[in-house]
Amino acid sequence: MIDTYMLKIVSKLRKNNRPLKIRVVQGETISSALTPIPKVENPNYRIEKIYRINYPYTFARILFDKKNFEYYYEAIEPPLNQRLSEILREVYSSLNQTLKFEWYLKTQNEKETYLTHSVKKFLESRGIELSELDQERIFYYLKRDFIKYQKIDPLINDEYIEDISCDGVNVPIYIYHRLYGSIKTNIVFSDDNELNSFIVYIAQKCMKQISVSDPILDGTTPEGHRVQATYSREVTTRGGTFTIRRFKEKPFTPTDLIKNGTASPEMIAYLWLGVELGESMIIVGGPASGKTSTLNAIAIFIPPAAKIVSIEDTREINLPHQNWIPGTTRSGIGEKSITGKASGEIDMYDLVRAAMRQRPRYIIVGEVRGRETYTMFQAMATGHTTYSTMHAESVKAMVNRLENPPIGTPRILMTALNNVIIQTQVKVRDEIVRRIKEIVEIVGFEPETNELITNVVFEWDPKKDRFIFRGHSYLFDKIINLRNWTHEEMDKEFERRVTVIKYLDRKNITDFRDIWKIITDYYRDPNETIGRIMEEMKESENT
Repeated sequence: MIDTYMLKIVSKLRKNNRPLKIRVVQGETISSALTPIPKVENPNYRIEKIYRINYPYTFARILFDKKNFEYYYEAIEPPLNQRLSEILREVYSSLNQTLKFEWYLKTQNEKETYLTHSVKKFLESRGIELSELDQERIFYYLKRDFIKYQKIDPLINDEYIEDISCDGVNVPIYIYHRLYGSIKTNIVFSDDNELNSFIVYIAQKCMKQISVSDPILDGTTPEGHRVQATYSREVTTRGGTFTIRRFKEKPFTPTDLIKNGTASPEMIAYLWLGVELGESMIIVGGPASGKTSTLNAIAIFIPPAAKIVSIEDTREINLPHQNWIPGTTRSGIGEKSITGKASGEIDMYDLVRAAMRQRPRYIIVGEVRGRETYTMFQAMATGHTTYSTMHAESVKAMVNRLENPPIGTPRILMTALNNVIIQTQVKVRDEIVRRIKEIVEIVGFEPETNELITNVVFEWDPKKDRFIFRGHSYLFDKIINLRNWTHEEMDKEFERRVTVIKYLDRKNITDFRDIWKIITDYYRDPNETIGRIMEEMKESENT
């Protein structure tokens, strides 16, 4: 296996005191003997940040262009001199002649083993001797190009990147970076053949085909990344294109929302109470406002034993619950029939209808945009707690989208919805951030005016960049009535949950499994859990 072989080399280098070390410049600047960080040649560029992607092989450097006032992303990989480049070309040529169709059926471990033996045999047969570092560089590029994601592999592995976009030939690839927003990179596909070949390669990873006769692709990679691509210049005039939405193995958590300033501990505690009570919610906002991230973060509060069914075009929801059925749509085969669907196609509408027959307590619909929405609201009205996301900037915009074609949901049915979370992407102190703008309760319907009655519980103050509680919540009233509590008991329970959320933040507990354990403990024995948390917080304050 290449990985094991590489690790042995890295271990040797460390034992021999070779400079495979971290050097700190401006906080997170990093370098290694395998991949030294090159100097910035352009005097207009200022280094903003350097960080590891896959140490010691790849790094990312964020530069600020002082002339054009924009950020620039640089993927840094192991350097190749002329001799190594020529050897690598020969190895590529040899492998392309010997690899068979069965290559695509092999597992990753089998591919790595095959590459290791093939390259060693190639080098020995030609009497080529390479240093340990150069061998490692050769293996890095072979693994990158034959197994992984070729020249965009550093971008795929960068946890800060959410989207990767190629707009055509000789156009820099753009990314959406969690800290810097939409910025261009140093990666470019220089001709049609190179780009088309890569798009076909990506299609094969998605177990799909793309060609001149069928030039549009929607698919999902084995890792869960969502891919949309067009082939050649058939439908996009600047050449083939692709957009990849990276799947996060470690989903956003309530702690992430607080650390990023998206929400306050009080807002998270409020949503926790709503989730436990079975309040249905829709998260609305513009593109890239973080709707799905917030949806995943609050879904962790679903009680441990509750049955959940999630429905998505592409898997983005990731939950620790065992009693969970994740569902995704499926493309059909051939041309669409008079019904508007191809043979074997399963769409969101089919999955929502099927979910209702599975008797789940909670239904999560990744994003609603069509006729499945009406069925989703029927599910709410029949007692299924439902969470979803939608493109809209306000409650009014959401209502307009819901009641007009192609959705056509009557307003009276919208009263089955309990909360609307309005999320936005804004600039605060020259930094692109995400904020929950409002949490709104749907509390009734006025038949005379045909208007929904709403109550804003929390809102974001953009001037001071803080969240404000508006003073009254119908959710609290509902809990008081259901549990026969006094207002003091309600306040106490709310404060206990705020304490739990603040504890997660202070202890920097961001892994969703660790958070899940604490939430589960709280459901099982709230008094013991809050007592333990209070004791830990008191000890940390004393130290």
